[in-house]
Amino acid sequence: MSASTVPLLSLFPTKPLFHTSKPATTITTTSASSTTTTTLSHSTINRREAVGLGLLLPFVRPEPSIAAEQSPCELTVAPSGLAFCDRVVGTGPEATKGQLIKAHYVGRLEDGKVFDSSYNRGKPLTFRVGAGEVIKGWDQGILGGDGIPPMLAGGKRTLKLPPELGYGMRGAGCKGGSCIIPPDSTLLFDVEFIGKA
Repeated sequence: MSASTVPLLSLFPTKPLFHTSKPATTITTTSASSTTTTTLSHSTINRREAVGLGLLLPFVRPEPSIAAEQSPCELTVAPSGLAFCDRVVGTGPEATKGQLIKAHYVGRLEDGKVFDSSYNRGKPLTFRVGAGEVIKGWDQGILGGDGIPPMLAGGKRTLKLPPELGYGMRGAGCKGGSCIIPPDSTLLFDVEFIGKA
């Protein structure tokens, strides 16, 4: 599997993401108060840790998200703790469990910091929905259930994931005491369900 086809939101991987002799990737993050440089060995990064690390997008440029382009909408909270808001209700078919689908997304921390965006890569994420290839909040947020209606193709939805439906106590992209997604983070995703792949 090439790096360009790796689902970034994968949950509970058991094998390394890369099995190549590629050189390490260096990611530099600059804020007003500091600059952090992280070097990642391609042979040791697993799929879960790859989210938001820039392995497929070396420099994440915060682009206007779906939410920023439209007025805020009120989130509805399901019993699982997942909150959602439909910005555009699709008109196509809903996804079925195990179906290969395509979706664009922007992932943000609660403070608004973008940690990943398929729009920046110019290519939607392709994955099997409901098969554990992505974090739980994504499967539930697209397939529906537990008080959440399924998304229809062409729809755009904002999801707010509690830590247990995201990356939990481990966080993601952690190295040297810092994480791209800190432990116990609530995550916001603007998801555009394009349709079946």
